[in-house]
This record gives sequence, structure tokens and C-alpha cells, in this order.
Amino acid sequence: MSLHTWWLYVATIFVVCAIPGPNMLLMMTHGARHGMRQTTATMAGCLMSLMLMLAVSVAGLGVLLKAWPTTFDALRLLGAAYLIWLGVKAWRARASEAAAAQVDACADAMGGKRAPSRGALMRNGFLVGSSNPKAILFSAALLPQFIDASRPTLPQFAVLVATTAVMEVSWYAVYAGCGTQIGAKLRSSSVAKAFNRLTGGVFVGFGAMMALMRH
Repeated sequence: MSLHTWWLYVATIFVVCAIPGPNMLLMMTHGARHGMRQTTATMAGCLMSLMLMLAVSVAGLGVLLKAWPTTFDALRLLGAAYLIWLGVKAWRARASEAAAAQVDACADAMGGKRAPSRGALMRNGFLVGSSNPKAILFSAALLPQFIDASRPTLPQFAVLVATTAVMEVSWYAVYAGCGTQIGAKLRSSSVAKAFNRLTGGVFVGFGAMMALMRH
């Protein structure tokens, strides 16, 4: 892979990672509710799912998903159901829960024990990140376009995967940082209620689109 090709991939993946989606919405939501420090666990979970999907794509399993539409559809519907469940849960959350999350974040910063489990946040990030099997097909279609067939492929895939990881985590931090900026405002019950309804509605929207999409 030439340096020019790599820079072309950087530009492409920069735009792809920046596009708002369930992962980025989750980062903003957790950033607002739990603060940047706790949200690093969510980032780790999402990144783990991304790396797994890229590994699956490199292994050629994306082709198998395309060849077995029933399996793809089952995974797609499971992912859609999970996003819709998250949306309904956020929509129905009491406004006081947002304020409580802010207290938990403050307690964590002070060494308290009221903060949500980092393991739970990581698991949440992994499940949201894994909710869209379309990402496997996307990766399987995108990565080979930047591979030089005349050179060893594994080192090139390693460079592309590492580049994707750095770019993705950078955008995670941007979205989580935006969330932390509005976190203090969630102490107001009216703002917290609106935030819950907004994020819940968007998650349900993502889930509905995933359920209706075709590959």
C-alpha cells in the first residue's frame, strides 16, 4: 500500500467515522450522564465490537453473511430490537435519573462508589457496537479497495485496522466531550426529560431503520 493510498483511506474513514450513528449517540449520552472518565469504558466496548467486525471481515465471513440472507436478517433484527429497547428505556426514564447519574459521576470523581459499573458500560458499548451486521459487509467491501494485491495483505490490513481504530476512538472522544458539556444542564428536570425523550426517540429511529433496511 502506497502512502497516497493510505492518506486516501484516512480521508475516507475520517468522514465515515464522523457520521452520527448509534455508537456516537451512545458516547454523547454516556458522556452527558456519566462523564468522560466513565465513558472510556463505553468507548472500549464499542472499539472491541469494531475490531471484532473488522476481523470477521478480513476472515471473509462478510461474504458468508451475504450468501446466507436468513442469518444476516436474524442478526439485523436482533440488533434493531436492542436499539429500540434502549430507546424505549431512555424515553421512559424519569427525569430524576439523569440528575442521579450526574451525582454518580461526581461521586466517582471523588472516589465514591455510586458510579455505574464500568463493566456494565463496556458491555452496553459492545452490544450497541455489535448491533449492526451491515458493518461487517461494509468493512468487507471497503477494506479490499485499499489493498495492494502485489504486496503481503496481512500487514496492509493491520495498518488499515489500526488507522480505523485511532480514527474511531478520536470521534468517540469528540462526541463524549460534547455530551459532558451538556451534562450539567441535566440537573434541570425539564432539560433531563427532553434529553431522555430525544435520545430515546433517536435510538428507536435507528432501530426502525435497521429493521427496515435491505442488503
